[in-house]
Amino acid sequence: MVVSGKKLENKMIDAINLLCDTVKLTLGPKGNNVIINPSDFSPFITNDGVTIALNITSDDKVENTILELAKEASIKTNLEVGDGTTTTLVIFQSLYLLSLEYIRKGISPLLLKKELEEVLKKILEILNENKLSSSNKNVQNIACISANDKELGLKVSEIFEKVSDKNAIFIKEISENIINISYFEGYSCFVDVVSPYFFKGKNSLVYKEALILIIDNELLEIESISIVLNEVMDNKKNLIIIANDFSEYFVNQIISLSLNDGLSCCLLKVAEYGLKQKMIHQDLEIISNAKIIHDINKAVFLDSIGKITNVVINNDQMRMSFKKNKKISNYVLNIKSQLKEISDDFEDKFYIKRIAMFTECLVQIEIGAPTILERREKRMRLEDAISAVYSARDGVLLGCGVSLLQIIPYIDNNSNAGQIWREVLTKPFEQVMFNSALDYENIQKKIEGSNFSILYNVNNNKYEKVSETKVIDSLQVISKALINACSIATMLLTTTSLVINERVDNSKQLKENIEI
Repeated sequence: MVVSGKKLENKMIDAINLLCDTVKLTLGPKGNNVIINPSDFSPFITNDGVTIALNITSDDKVENTILELAKEASIKTNLEVGDGTTTTLVIFQSLYLLSLEYIRKGISPLLLKKELEEVLKKILEILNENKLSSSNKNVQNIACISANDKELGLKVSEIFEKVSDKNAIFIKEISENIINISYFEGYSCFVDVVSPYFFKGKNSLVYKEALILIIDNELLEIESISIVLNEVMDNKKNLIIIANDFSEYFVNQIISLSLNDGLSCCLLKVAEYGLKQKMIHQDLEIISNAKIIHDINKAVFLDSIGKITNVVINNDQMRMSFKKNKKISNYVLNIKSQLKEISDDFEDKFYIKRIAMFTECLVQIEIGAPTILERREKRMRLEDAISAVYSARDGVLLGCGVSLLQIIPYIDNNSNAGQIWREVLTKPFEQVMFNSALDYENIQKKIEGSNFSILYNVNNNKYEKVSETKVIDSLQVISKALINACSIATMLLTTTSLVINERVDNSKQLKENIEI
């Protein structure tokens, strides 16, 4: 199927309006919520722009194709900075529709695309010149605005005073209506404890110091590590053995030595498989200065043993301390290079977690609510706040779309692209005010009349001095929203045909040919 000309243009408008009109009503602190009823789990309520966008589809195949392309604007912003997805769609919709009016008047789409991109460069330069510093106060304000919750926002800003990488933060949902934050400096991995006997009736094992033996194989005979066991028992030391697996005979022998000869030992298996298991073995090797044993048929000597400190082992996890040094730093560089080969945008969480553990502390946030629906919504706001604070490192701007209003006078009004952008830059501000049921025209006039020395705080319905306001946005979020909106809008403006190849069922024809 081929669709082109006026028919394609109308389908594009319908698809873009379907997507953007739904999402943009959630913009701002008083934006509306949307109920989403996905096919694979229960309905939920959210005002998270990218989540809503991802769930919007059309029964019309042409519209649905355009929808998938249009969603890229918000998806890319979300991937890059984790926030600003709704702002992206507000800019994208207005940029596309306004530019289309000029194209209908005879302006070349390709020429207009080039002009729009040139003006965008100017806009980004001006925004960068007008940015404010990322002070602690500004970071707190960004977190509170993004989370739409003062308590949640303050907790997020506190976390970033201790860690610099959002990939060191892990979120766990709980049923209690509380927020718990715990910090851990050291290495942590999931393990399987071979026998509950090793806990000796306790919930966990705690060693101030322990020797560690790492075997990249299955341990069958106790004789193969007899030298190590003798050393441990003679000096009354703690021993942790990590192997791919253990024979029943080996486990029973270790338990017998523990009962009768006072051996302090715990047998563990890393709760991963294949390459991930090997990588955790390598991590433990570098931390403990052990030597991984690959050939268990040879006798294991004392130089293969490593040492770890402050070890805590529970049913599914082992944690330990280690000292950061040059050897660790070089090892981290190696992990980063491996990660780049897999994904340039650092999407592999397994690698990211390892890097975070080796470079700074891990943060676990337990966030809860009585219902799954509320937990999910709370988690989304928490994730938005984390991403917004992380992206604020490069500076902040006046929020509520005011920073975009501020730069309109600097945009040339004599070019087609300049006229389009001047109008587009008003849309985020207008939408926030519209969603708050406010008269945006009068508010805009008052702000501009004060030479942008004041802005309007939608949360408390008051004008505030710019020097005292908490209404701010991340420079990086606004910049990415503009860049991605322009990219998708201009791509669609220069598209004149759409081809859909539908799968044809040839089974009937094939059956007829066989019968003939």
